[in-house]
Amino acid sequence: MVGGNLGDADLFSSIVSFFNSPLFRLTENLFLLFLVVVWGSLVFWTYRDARRRGGLALYWATVSLIFPVAGWLVYLIVRPPEYLEDMRERELEIKTKEAVLGNTDLVCPSCLKPVDKDFLICPYCRRRLKTACPSCERPLKIGWTICPYCQETL
Repeated sequence: MVGGNLGDADLFSSIVSFFNSPLFRLTENLFLLFLVVVWGSLVFWTYRDARRRGGLALYWATVSLIFPVAGWLVYLIVRPPEYLEDMRERELEIKTKEAVLGNTDLVCPSCLKPVDKDFLICPYCRRRLKTACPSCERPLKIGWTICPYCQETL
């Protein structure tokens, strides 16, 4: 029985000596450094993402700094669903479509200002809207190959 206790003591002392070894200390320090880098990255990513989405960037960065993973996970759940640039672009597209559909007057496709149906160019942005018939001088759509008024081939 004494030999069995001696083997247990050797096993225990070898485990203790492993945890006191420089290799284990280096591994432990590298792991802690990795955790700190991941923590800082989560804080930085949370700040940048909240700022791009129009959220409270400093607040969410502080939350993810104080509560590293839990704060970041909560931010992922409650963050705004889209970026500010996407939201502005969508709103501009909706306004453009509303202007085109809701307005019986013609609008310039470039600057969205009202134009008459006989205008060849937009008086605001100077975009070419139509071409003039070389024969009868009436406005024609840009893709037409024949004048529907005088039957002149273009």
